Amino acid sequence: MKLVDATVSEEALFRYSVVSQVLGLELAGEPSTRAVEVVSSRLHYELNGRARRICVRTLYRWLADYKEHGLGGLEPTRRSRTSSSVVLPTTLLDFLVDQKEKDPDASIPELIGRADELGKIPAQTSVVRQTVFRALRRLGVCTRRRKGCRDRDSRPFAYPHRLDMVLADGKHFRAGARRYKRVALFFLDDATRYGLHVVVGTSESTVLFLRGLYELVRKYGIADLYYLDHGPGFISRDTIRVVANLGRPLIHGEKKYPEGHGKIERFNRTAKADLLRHLPGRPDVEPECRALELRLQHYLSEVYNRAPHEGLQGSSPFERFHADCKSLNFPDNEEHLQRLFLVSASRRVTAHHTIPIGSQRYEVPRGYAGHRITVFRHVLKRQVLFLHDGRFIELAPPDLVANARARRSPRRKDPSGAVTHPLPKSAAELAYERDFAPVVDPDGGFADRKEH
Repeated sequence: MKLVDATVSEEALFRYSVVSQVLGLELAGEPSTRAVEVVSSRLHYELNGRARRICVRTLYRWLADYKEHGLGGLEPTRRSRTSSSVVLPTTLLDFLVDQKEKDPDASIPELIGRADELGKIPAQTSVVRQTVFRALRRLGVCTRRRKGCRDRDSRPFAYPHRLDMVLADGKHFRAGARRYKRVALFFLDDATRYGLHVVVGTSESTVLFLRGLYELVRKYGIADLYYLDHGPGFISRDTIRVVANLGRPLIHGEKKYPEGHGKIERFNRTAKADLLRHLPGRPDVEPECRALELRLQHYLSEVYNRAPHEGLQGSSPFERFHADCKSLNFPDNEEHLQRLFLVSASRRVTAHHTIPIGSQRYEVPRGYAGHRITVFRHVLKRQVLFLHDGRFIELAPPDLVANARARRSPRRKDPSGAVTHPLPKSAAELAYERDFAPVVDPDGGFADRKEH
């Protein structure tokens, strides 16, 4: 029995497995051409699990080598390596290297085109881009596309006092036996890592964030700066207008740069490990948003805020927050706070006395059709207010059924259009009197008529 040579390479064994598939199809009666096409269309796996595709030309070459030399004929041909290129002339390589160093963004087809225009490529010679690519790589020339350098000042920062900056971010999770989708918006103090507040909803909406902001301001006052990401509830017009009403800057972090939100992202990981990952699939967890909100607020106040924090040198966020000497900035009163959540909008009243607000239409008093008016929306109460006759009234969607049965008011006459004297005769009346004038005069005699 002849033993297989132990020095056979893995590549030769892989080639043998591919050639065996061709030979098997040939033994089954398939023509050689058909067998090669079928095996070439398959995906083959090396011994290390890497997938490869083999072209038809390569299969014919491997099949011929195996039939002539056996397994040894499938060994890869060892050839001497070159430091540049065997095919490309030295003068052409020097030109390509020089052009690539002067113009790093130039592509290889562009370099070949320049060489052809300047006569660096001999006549009747075809230069393949893959050959140029390999030659440049051997010569140590960078062939990757160089991305533009971002002018980013990414130094870490930390504010010294509480409520110098408030971070906000949403964390999606599932809760309850049916694994309902929920999102928690956490508000975190930058300086002390103190968990200020959390609200829970079904999506990262503007209303959810503004409700959390309203409750946060009632509890701890107005912060000096608000730092948000690009979530749908953070970039809306209402959010920007309300923060502008608070008189504080609003910063949106850079997109696709999670390092810029490192503190809140690290907090999200802690909240997930401590609580959020334990909520899905449990029948004893109430999935209603307010119930989950109570659970998460208890976690913030009684667990997270009172645990030692590595970033605070072992102090807890509760200790660091309440030891800060900075005073909190509360609104003057509840009425003042409510006014901060009013945003104005300009709308043109339609002919049927309605204005569009979002996807809803609201009815305004008669007399404003065609005029542009300013209305005020309370973003939390969903109220639309309008100043009419010196007082604010709340607008409502039109009651179409009531309008169908309501009596129509009589049309008022325009006093400016009233006629105070007879109008002059029109051209038509003058022409009629000319053609059909009376045949007798006022005295009873025949009138003299002029022929035209």
